[in-house]
Amino acid sequence: MQTYRLTLQPLSALGTPLAGDTLFGQLCWTLRHQLGNDALTALLAGYTQGQPFAVVSDALPQGHLPLPSLPSSAWQAEAGSDRKVLKKKRWLPLSSLREQLPKWQQLAQADSALGATQERAQPHNTINRQTGTTGTGMFAPYTMGQTWLAPGSQFDVYVALDSARLSVAQLQAAFTYIGQHGYGRDASIGLGKFALVGEPTPVTWEPPSQGAPNAWLTLAPCAPQGQGFCPVRSHWHSVTRFGRHGDVAVQSGTPFKRPVLLAKTASVFWPEQLDVQRTFIGQGLGGTAAPISLTLPETVQQGYAPVVPIHIPKTIAPSADVERV
Repeated sequence: MQTYRLTLQPLSALGTPLAGDTLFGQLCWTLRHQLGNDALTALLAGYTQGQPFAVVSDALPQGHLPLPSLPSSAWQAEAGSDRKVLKKKRWLPLSSLREQLPKWQQLAQADSALGATQERAQPHNTINRQTGTTGTGMFAPYTMGQTWLAPGSQFDVYVALDSARLSVAQLQAAFTYIGQHGYGRDASIGLGKFALVGEPTPVTWEPPSQGAPNAWLTLAPCAPQGQGFCPVRSHWHSVTRFGRHGDVAVQSGTPFKRPVLLAKTASVFWPEQLDVQRTFIGQGLGGTAAPISLTLPETVQQGYAPVVPIHIPKTIAPSADVERV
């Protein structure tokens, strides 16, 4: 599978974060509309057996990767530096990827340095048709959060793609459709619009200058269990996805899925042997064998993540002569 970079430029506020697993779900619904249900079923064949047709990353600030989730002892801090300021630095410029890993935190940037975002509360009303006004209970006014991004800001999405099953042109057309019709919550009232900038670009990660790559940096939430990663040298934070169906399945009456536990984006996983040809790790979740949805038992959840090979010096990695999980 080849990794491609797509550049998105938001055109409206977002109601849902541009997360890789959510983007993949909307990609599947879009392909169902564009290619038909039989074509989507064929694309998802083998998805839970380690054969995804596409693996989608989170939307990352253009030209940046997430700073690896490593303990603070891994970073080389300058004397007198403010630890609170350093902890906010979570985006590493691509140009700094070949620098020594202990320096990465110093070279990283915070959200505020990449363009301010604003969280706003959008008022909503539900009208009682008997009285013609709002009221109490289900008719009480309420607010929903929206994320407004800096004008002109752009984001990179990395997609590990099996082009023999889904062509680059079809992938581009699908993301164009998503951007035009809106992504995530409240797309029907104008949220989640974006433009696809340029063409998908093939990406090949340069080998680390510090030494041979020995760990994976994830670019989306993933399910790493059972993959043979070292439990001592690997580092991650967990997140629970309380998913719900999108598109026409929202009207099913029971749109909610079973909760799924994932490792957050920017996790670091240390394999016994790293294959530099791999473009993703993780596993596909759900399907009829282990359903995560009672409404659509065939539903799958992206538990895969595109990865970047990095080198973690053994001077900052613990000894790990233990059983792998």
